[in-house]
Amino acid sequence: MGYEVRACASVTEQREAVRPIWHYFGRSGPADDQFERLAHVLPVQRTIAAWEDGRTVGGAGAFAFELTVPGGRVRAAGITVVGVLPTHRRRGILRSLMRAQLDACRDRNEAVAYLWATDDRIYGRFGYGIASFSGEIELPRERSTYYSAIEPAGRARLVPIREAEALIAPVYERVAVTTPGMFGRTPAWWQARVLSDPEARRGSAGELLCLSLEIDGRPAAYALYRMNWGSDRGVPTGAVDVVEALGDSPVATHAIWRCLLDIDWTARIKARLLPLDHPLLLLLAEPRRLRVNLRDGLWVRLVDVGAALAARSFGPSGSVVIEIADEFCPWNAGRWRVGLGGVEKTQNAPDLRCDVTALGSAYLGGFSWTQMARALRVEEITPGAAARADGLFRTTAAPWCVEIF
Repeated sequence: MGYEVRACASVTEQREAVRPIWHYFGRSGPADDQFERLAHVLPVQRTIAAWEDGRTVGGAGAFAFELTVPGGRVRAAGITVVGVLPTHRRRGILRSLMRAQLDACRDRNEAVAYLWATDDRIYGRFGYGIASFSGEIELPRERSTYYSAIEPAGRARLVPIREAEALIAPVYERVAVTTPGMFGRTPAWWQARVLSDPEARRGSAGELLCLSLEIDGRPAAYALYRMNWGSDRGVPTGAVDVVEALGDSPVATHAIWRCLLDIDWTARIKARLLPLDHPLLLLLAEPRRLRVNLRDGLWVRLVDVGAALAARSFGPSGSVVIEIADEFCPWNAGRWRVGLGGVEKTQNAPDLRCDVTALGSAYLGGFSWTQMARALRVEEITPGAAARADGLFRTTAAPWCVEIF
């Protein structure tokens, strides 16, 4: 092997470690402000790089997250800035980076790793399973009538971005703590990632705006969005580009989206990364006008199957024995009994058999065992076992993460 893979030991090394991914953004490396925002939330030691002749040819990072899972939260690694230079493909560098990264996750007792994949053919080789879909919408404003005429609740006001965190962070946390796939945001994350508004992020749209909605004197919903102005002979052609919009109750969600849909001098409203069970699908009188476009969302890798399963809750559906194959992290391989009473390794005969990628797909509740059995991703050995596992792993909300990290 003509390269060395190791954790970074300095900020200088960290900056070199992220250069390979910036190549694919059309840059030789991050600008000073881009790197500063990244380094503010990504500690040096959580960045690894592949070095050849004193320069980096590949790199990867892992944010420290508290990931919401059904019934609780678990320590997790949010995998980011993974890249290998095109001159060094097919040399095993990515595999070495993944090996070092997952070993480090295990050493840090992070039971789960998850990510957004730039290429959905890559990460299954390392045990990641697709765990959710996300939806993109583009709605003509004149087609935004709600199904029923419910008077919007609360009082909305525009808030300067510099004042937004105190109002909107508690709303986010109330939603995130009950939504599989979301993670707890620190103040540093809010300032460096969510509310940072450099010109490079705006594209052709305007500055980041914040709408806060109060119900009974308490912040209950918010929206971060950009105005993308346009007109044709005085007729608006632009769009409201929603970055994220959350409400801590159905009433608050209804109201904040009504505020967005009623913004004048616009022709369309656009949003990305919505969950498949988003209320808009049923709120609108004409849901087909949303023009929903689906793409893969989160990819989940169970680093420690026992700890990851123990961190989440299960439904009252008896128990099931799942035989897991895990070539890349062989400590996970074996038979696991899962039930309301807990999780344990067992020598009993399996009811289901699958690769660890399928377990990642089921973990947050995004895909059922019956779905995966139909797709030949899971082998049902005991008749009815897939349905029983569905009852155990079922969730009331689709997995959702409101931002790509």
